[in-house]
Amino acid sequence: MKEKLLDLYHKEQDAIQGQATPLVNRIREHALSRFRQNGFPSIKKESWRFTDLTPLLKTDFSFDFSNKSRNMDIDKIFTCDVYDLDTYSLTLLNGWYVYKHAPLTRLSNGTIIGSLAKAMEVYPELVDEYIGKAANPDHYEMTALNTAFLQDGLFIHVPDGVQVEKPIQLINIVNAEQPVFLQPRHLIIAGKGAGLTIVHCDHSLTHNVSFTNTVTEVFADKEARIDHYKIQNKGRNSALVTNSFFSQKASSHVSSNIITLNGGFTKNIVDHSILESGAHAEHYGLYLVDSNQHVDNQVNIDHVASGSRSDQLFKGILDDEAKAVFSGKVLVRRHAQQTEAHQNNKNILLTDEAKANTQPHLEIYADDVKCSHGATVGQLDPEAMFYLRSRGLCERTARQMMMVAFAGEVVQKISIDALRDRISHLVEKRLKGELSICDQCVLHCNSKEPTAFNIDLSKL
Repeated sequence: MKEKLLDLYHKEQDAIQGQATPLVNRIREHALSRFRQNGFPSIKKESWRFTDLTPLLKTDFSFDFSNKSRNMDIDKIFTCDVYDLDTYSLTLLNGWYVYKHAPLTRLSNGTIIGSLAKAMEVYPELVDEYIGKAANPDHYEMTALNTAFLQDGLFIHVPDGVQVEKPIQLINIVNAEQPVFLQPRHLIIAGKGAGLTIVHCDHSLTHNVSFTNTVTEVFADKEARIDHYKIQNKGRNSALVTNSFFSQKASSHVSSNIITLNGGFTKNIVDHSILESGAHAEHYGLYLVDSNQHVDNQVNIDHVASGSRSDQLFKGILDDEAKAVFSGKVLVRRHAQQTEAHQNNKNILLTDEAKANTQPHLEIYADDVKCSHGATVGQLDPEAMFYLRSRGLCERTARQMMMVAFAGEVVQKISIDALRDRISHLVEKRLKGELSICDQCVLHCNSKEPTAFNIDLSKL
């Protein structure tokens, strides 16, 4: 697979580079050399010890370097089913930004949203100022691969002092007739005192094999606020690797919440740098896995400056032979005095075959700090179960109530009412074993609206 990608890069180099700036191409070449040297991550690397990519890379994937999906009508194959969710809705189809009117939109408040490929052409100085500054291809192999092949994705720039009133929703859809390998790239910038909310939804519309390797760079300037929600509802034959890099300046606030509802293989990598004093970072995660699904969350937070805070809470429910991994590291540097950092990972195993590996880790070089970490792996509380059963509830209902309450601590961190209600509903369905990617079908069998089918009775 490594040799195939290197060969493809040289064959498709003109298409891959497109209208990119000279700086982007230099970054690309450096990343390619790193990928040539390091290849894909292996289980010999500590952060990948419990997550093996090797079986996934044996598939004969196809690649699209020229946007073959550009003429597909997205409205005919997908409709967001979160009722009353008022957003600026943007769509990526098979790794490419698709649109009806323009590849880039400039709102009345000066905010720019749209295609990264087009932004590199229209706003080259702005893209050059930020791209590649947070995502490090030297430390992360999958980031190096994405950077070498970066072409398109989401671009958001919010000017100083601007508060974007509506959430910006990115819907990343995979819909291909053959196995595909996709590498979207996202760049999100919030100026001084700016504020925005991002809802990032990953969906599969087919049961075909796919591999998505995403890199997102998020920059929060002084006193900026960014709320970032990532909803993952992929097919059982999908592989998803997300590499999210956050960079914070003084008195800014960044909140991230990753909800994994479905997916065959999922690896979420978060790298967060708190560069100046007074910044606050929050990272939440919920993963619900069954069958032989695998989910891995890796969170690295680097406290560079004094007087900052970070909070982590990741919770998982595992059924059947599912596997989950959590690896969390908080680094407090020598000059980062008066840092407060808390990290917690909790897992519930519903069967003896399910397995969770958790590795919370603190690395502290300052002496005036308040830090804690913890992890639990266990089953449903038998005493709580007995209490509910003694109140007349059947075992199935009691188990359901306890699991919903366990997951609710993370779901309630969602500040958008419509999204929180919808996720709560999907979590309940997922825990009942009812949720599948069919829920994202344009027919919407679960919709309140009637669905009409034109049937030719003469054919019956």
